[in-house]
Amino acid sequence: MNYFKNIEELIVENEASKRATALKDNSSTLLTYWSIGKLIVEAQGGEKRAKYGDNLINEWGKKLSLKYGKQ
Repeated sequence: MNYFKNIEELIVENEASKRATALKDNSSTLLTYWSIGKLIVEAQGGEKRAKYGDNLINEWGKKLSLKYGKQ
């Protein structure tokens, strides 16, 4: 039995697992932020009706930061 080779294989498997987990986490974060953006656009009345300088984003940003902290 080649113990050194077995150890190397375990390390490689662990690194691959870490990368897969990171990719999954990134995908989840991206989907979350996209969904938040979509809800903000809808709350403003849609893309065509959203007013420049609408205070909604600032107001909600402050509330969410107070409740959840800055991410």
